[in-house]
Amino acid sequence: MGALMSVAPEPGWPEPEWHRPPVGGYTADDLDRLPNLPPHTELIDGSLILVSPQTAFHMRAMRLLENRLLEAAPPELDVAREMTVTLGPRDRPEPDVLVVKGEAEPRQTTFQPEDVILAIEVVSAESEARDRNVKPRKYAEAGIRHFWRVEEDKGLPVVYVFELEPATKTYVVSGIYHEQLKVPVPFPIKIDLTAINRRQP
Repeated sequence: MGALMSVAPEPGWPEPEWHRPPVGGYTADDLDRLPNLPPHTELIDGSLILVSPQTAFHMRAMRLLENRLLEAAPPELDVAREMTVTLGPRDRPEPDVLVVKGEAEPRQTTFQPEDVILAIEVVSAESEARDRNVKPRKYAEAGIRHFWRVEEDKGLPVVYVFELEPATKTYVVSGIYHEQLKVPVPFPIKIDLTAINRRQP
């Protein structure tokens, strides 16, 4: 989810520093130091990506996956939502949901790829190319072993499950799940995908 940086300042307001990208683009560390960045700004190939308004499907899909993963994850793993992963000096994307090793420190703002067990992207209309191509390629190259892409079909999630092929550092699809997601890795997970619209903890 997100849009390339193209926001103009309000008339009469000073232009934010991040409206003037440096030669060569921004770096991963810039996300922590640039003032007044919009929430959930990502960095892809040195360019800032701004978040578009979230749809109800996107919100509900994230909530369902986060809650079910929290229930299923072993105690040595944690589930995070909308936190960045520093893949390299010019790439700091923000997956919608993550399963990570250990527990984040209170002031931590990003994860390293070696700490990420599973990255999940819920596809939005304006982010299809990034969620389907750019970000999965970068996650795979960084060595993140498991990736899920979530698409919407008639209001329900369809989950495309990928595993890393280590010799080529590319993802291979291991399943496409409608109505129910059941996988043995990275740990046993069973999710009723039709429950997306139910209010449940």
